[in-house]
Amino acid sequence: MTTPTDPPPAEFEIPDPPPSPPPGLDTKIDTLLAWGKWGVMICGLAGLFICGGQMAIGRKNRSSFAADGATGVPWVLGGLSLVAAAAPIVTVFFT
Repeated sequence: MTTPTDPPPAEFEIPDPPPSPPPGLDTKIDTLLAWGKWGVMICGLAGLFICGGQMAIGRKNRSSFAADGATGVPWVLGGLSLVAAAAPIVTVFFT
């Protein structure tokens, strides 16, 4: 009789191969990821410009508009940080 702490029999081992791209798709996926990173970088730059503009316009007599711009900055930086750290985060879970 086996107990829950006993290792499973050898014939029940589940294969766990490392991830590998389908043949011929590795360079295409790299290009797609590079385009995605570039697009997010442009969106992040635009987001920071918009937040800065809101803060500049809201400086005089529109304090809530300036506050909206200031509260948007951490969200933009958080999004950019998440994109920058996406590959290492995914790598941690699949290695």
